Amino acid sequence: MGRSGKPRVNKVFENVTVIDIAEEGKGVGKADDFVLFIEKAVPGDIADIEVYRSKKNFGEGKITRLIQPSEHRTEAFCEHFGTCGGCKWQHMTYDAQLKFKQKAVHDALTRIAKIEVEHMDAIVPSPADRYYRNKLEYTFSNKRWLYDGENREDETLDMNALGFHIPGRFDKILNINHCYLQAGPSNDLRNSINQYAKEQGISYYDVRQHTGALRNLIIRTSSTGEIMVIVVFAHADEEQVNKLMSFVDANFPQVTSLLYILNTKMNDTIFDQEVMSWRGPEYIHEEMANGHGKVIRFRVGPKSFYQTNSIQALKLYEITRDFAQFKGDELVYDLYTGAGTIANFIADQVRQVVGVEYVPTAIDDAKVNSQINNITNTKFFAGDMKDVLVADFMAEHGKPDVIITDPPRAGMHADVVARLMEIEAPKIVYVSCNAATQARDLLVLKEKYDTVKIQPVDMFPHTQHVENVVLLKLREDL
Repeated sequence: MGRSGKPRVNKVFENVTVIDIAEEGKGVGKADDFVLFIEKAVPGDIADIEVYRSKKNFGEGKITRLIQPSEHRTEAFCEHFGTCGGCKWQHMTYDAQLKFKQKAVHDALTRIAKIEVEHMDAIVPSPADRYYRNKLEYTFSNKRWLYDGENREDETLDMNALGFHIPGRFDKILNINHCYLQAGPSNDLRNSINQYAKEQGISYYDVRQHTGALRNLIIRTSSTGEIMVIVVFAHADEEQVNKLMSFVDANFPQVTSLLYILNTKMNDTIFDQEVMSWRGPEYIHEEMANGHGKVIRFRVGPKSFYQTNSIQALKLYEITRDFAQFKGDELVYDLYTGAGTIANFIADQVRQVVGVEYVPTAIDDAKVNSQINNITNTKFFAGDMKDVLVADFMAEHGKPDVIITDPPRAGMHADVVARLMEIEAPKIVYVSCNAATQARDLLVLKEKYDTVKIQPVDMFPHTQHVENVVLLKLREDL
């Protein structure tokens, strides 16, 4: 309603051409100097756009009439598209997705880092664009997202849901029927557990009141065929836990690691929670051939970080290794090493790898992964990167010939970038899941380093996310 009490009439822009796509999956158009971010629009669309949220120089809108569909437009394959927060690009052909991801990397490096990118290689596509994830986390909620037409006053309405958060709504969960992100038996597990819990009258979590028995469901699969299921309970009694875990145990014998957690905290994080095994070990395994005749085996626990697209993770590590061009005698620092996946992957091709990571449990995983592969030339240290990479550390472990850095989306802390500038390693291989923060760091590093190779990699089809690997070489004139 407007200030006069009359219904607000949203402005409509006619014959808008969609010229780009934004990170959050919305198409970008312009009406004079007014920028429009448009739901479910694809570059190349020509449409009438109704603006439902307006700022001074931009507005958010939706298509009211599609005049001419883009050549890049295709039918979304998932029934939950547009409501679910995932896979926001599935209304765009995969070739077009790759094109715009490549453009995003190009734009970030040229505009932010101000470097030449003519030598950037074409993005590496994902071999699979569906069922490619090895981990999904679902949420139980007694506040199901209701579709238009559902009577919110109907007291018989089933309000329990097991699925994903609605974007921007921490308290609303979309009940998922079929998800195309993770291979079987993921969908069967989720739907069977959901149905059984409802039949047994087990309560679902209320995030506002912090009540209810069932909280989260985590499913991890692996290339070895092993499957991990973690049921996270909140305020459940022993009978409820026993009932549900016995049901999963009896109906899904292919699950190799069946675990549960009792989490009564106010948040969903499980890193500080005790994990209990109902059946099987508290881990599954992943395997990777490192290209040197060795298969590296990784132990993945309920709290472990592992790249969620297993096939593309191998490709990402191969590119990282190839960029470094190891001769066999290098000392390598692997920063943000996580569970030591890259470190152990390259260990037999170098003299020594020193891994640093700020999460202590990840370092524990990294050490285990070296042990189970009989790798003896790795060392791992937990701590804040800017505090670890000091003169004493360098004096003890030596100056690296190659630095591999794979930071989180926020990029490297400014102090860490400053440390790299002081260390002056001959080569840096920078792996990033955010080209914008990578470009910010490259802007500083380019005072001493030349960008020699650039390789985007698509890890997450139907999303805006793109990995990028850059090889930096120290200039010889320094």
